[in-house]
Amino acid sequence: MKRTPSLGALIAAALLLSSPGCHHADPASAAMPPPPVTVAPPEQRELVEQDELSTRLDAVDSVELRPRVSGYLTEIRFQAGQRVHHGDVLMVIDPRPFQAVLQRAEAELAQARTRREWSLRDERRSADLLAQKAISSEEADQRRTHLQEAEGALAATEAAVATARLNVEYTQVRSPINGQVSRALVTVGNNVSGVDGFTTLLATVMSVDPIYGYSNVNEASLLRLQSLRGKPGLPTNGAGQIRVTLTIPGAASLGREGVVESFDNHIDPATGSILLRTVFPNPEGDLVPGLFAHVSLPVSARHPVLLVPESALGTDQGQRFLLTLSPSNTVQYRAVKPGLAVDGKRAINEGLAAADLVVVNGAGLPRVRPGMPVSPQREGATNPPPLAAATH
Repeated sequence: MKRTPSLGALIAAALLLSSPGCHHADPASAAMPPPPVTVAPPEQRELVEQDELSTRLDAVDSVELRPRVSGYLTEIRFQAGQRVHHGDVLMVIDPRPFQAVLQRAEAELAQARTRREWSLRDERRSADLLAQKAISSEEADQRRTHLQEAEGALAATEAAVATARLNVEYTQVRSPINGQVSRALVTVGNNVSGVDGFTTLLATVMSVDPIYGYSNVNEASLLRLQSLRGKPGLPTNGAGQIRVTLTIPGAASLGREGVVESFDNHIDPATGSILLRTVFPNPEGDLVPGLFAHVSLPVSARHPVLLVPESALGTDQGQRFLLTLSPSNTVQYRAVKPGLAVDGKRAINEGLAAADLVVVNGAGLPRVRPGMPVSPQREGATNPPPLAAATH
């Protein structure tokens, strides 16, 4: 018959197994080595703080082509989107009625000149005849009046000829500027009006190079710029104009440098901002009026900053912090005040020194906590550019 162990025997066996002399260490519970991490000093760089402004591009010159005379459109001498130059003939209105008016005015001018010459000779003879008492004083005065009337009529016909010639010239609609023309808004055969207030819109021409950018600048940035006037460090060109950088979202190849052209003369009380106009070269015409862009406006002089990777920054109940390496290879918690974003990194305004080593990444980073030892590996250093653009 099989015997069942008693309760006392079971308790004795449990005590025997739990005694220190009978305990064997589990290899899996051995102490873990310090986790490897990558550390690097903060990057030291000189930069100029910049405001990133939303910008709309617009042409420097924009002209609506409207006729100065009325008539039937007979020619269109351009293609939609074509580059044109000042003085190019773009459209032609039937000139024949205006040429006929010019010919009649020129004939009347010839008659007026003949009448003046006759009146002039008649007036000159009147002096001798008056001296010989061959005519009366009243007749001499009358001849002088006829000469004045002939001279007035001559001036009127000369003006009529000039007007007729202008009208003939106006039948050729020319481009008033260098630029790019739109599509023709009226086709050949239509009657177009040149009457003031009722003129027909034929097309538009917009200048191409250079091109303006319009942005709104807040009061704080305006005051910062005003405080830097006359001081060194603000990026300017040879003419003293502030340099700016244009970028197009999704089109890095269209980015370029320009300058501040002007500020408006007042701050909009509704928005608390002032209108800024910048100007950029556009020789190829790849910047189109109406295009949305970003302009980086410098609002500080060049100054040194410390930069760390964005991934190295942590958040602790609204407080931003970094993990740094102590001389004994342990992790330290460092509360910091971050600043501007620069090329994927973040400037640190307070809480970090140039000699500090920042924990940036590593296989053991998720398990790293302040106060614990780590196995640091130094990140390779790179030579940063001497100047960078920072954006708010």
